[in-house]
Amino acid sequence: MDILILGGTQWLGREVARQAVGRGHTVSCLARGHSGPPAPGARLIAADRRDPLAYEPARDQSWDAVVEVSWQPGFVKRALAALADRAGHWTYVSSGNAYAAFDTPGADESFPLREPTDQDEAGRELYGEAKVACEDASAAALGDRLLVARSGLIGGPGDRSGRSGAWVARAARSPEEPMLVPDTPDLPTQVVDVRDQAAWILDCAERGTVGAYDVVGPVVPFGEWVELCRRIGGHTGPVVSVPRQWLVDQEVEQYGGEDSLAMWSVEPGWEGWSARTGAAAVAAGLRHRERAGLVTDVLAYERAEGLDRPRKAGLSPQRERALLAAFGGA
Repeated sequence: MDILILGGTQWLGREVARQAVGRGHTVSCLARGHSGPPAPGARLIAADRRDPLAYEPARDQSWDAVVEVSWQPGFVKRALAALADRAGHWTYVSSGNAYAAFDTPGADESFPLREPTDQDEAGRELYGEAKVACEDASAAALGDRLLVARSGLIGGPGDRSGRSGAWVARAARSPEEPMLVPDTPDLPTQVVDVRDQAAWILDCAERGTVGAYDVVGPVVPFGEWVELCRRIGGHTGPVVSVPRQWLVDQEVEQYGGEDSLAMWSVEPGWEGWSARTGAAAVAAGLRHRERAGLVTDVLAYERAEGLDRPRKAGLSPQRERALLAAFGGA
């Protein structure tokens, strides 16, 4: 196949390119190239997507498959205007943030979406609304040639958000020190490995699969995730179980961001965020690797990046020790 990836030089897009080359496809990545080179064997079409002529180099041929990862409606609309009639199959990588609410565990693709933004370039506060606008534009231009992949939390090697690697990195960084763990063992977590999502996107392009799917990982209780990370990371120190309300009272950041408890969210209204069914994508061929393999591989990535580096998700050693001291003295 001749595959065009709009982006393709970082994270999911680059993994799609890497695997596509490995399958013997001819791969082109249309991007500025500022985020790094494309995967080995893929061709870079250097272009700034704000440039009205950005897509001209890609209009000289037809594409068996196009993969679009942008969340800016203007970028998506201009790409569709230039290339929709040249594509046999088109994947738009959307997000679970497109849904109007996150309070329903077990929800599926029939759940209502947000209202789309009318802005061509949106700020992060309109991320979900922008994704819906991109979905709508793609559906209008492509009809029955469109696959919409609504991603959940993507993890695995290369996760620069730090979320999927936070707990195993913590276990490996200080294996004998007490570990602060929220007393919410049944709280759901849900991580889809970037490699599994990329493989499924390519499978769908090869088979011509269309429609909208939640591309989410299997639900793993929070306590099981932490214990898996402790085992693989080699943590043998004590576990200090801390009540959720105490952590909320201490204003500990939840889910992601600096000095956060990664993948942990107890905010009302978010009960279903990490508990979507994901059954439709599994029925359409999505396969999840064993969680132990995911965690082992993400630990290798974390070690290569440096276990002691400042993190984008997870408690810093200083913050964790301060919280443990405050809880012990409470």
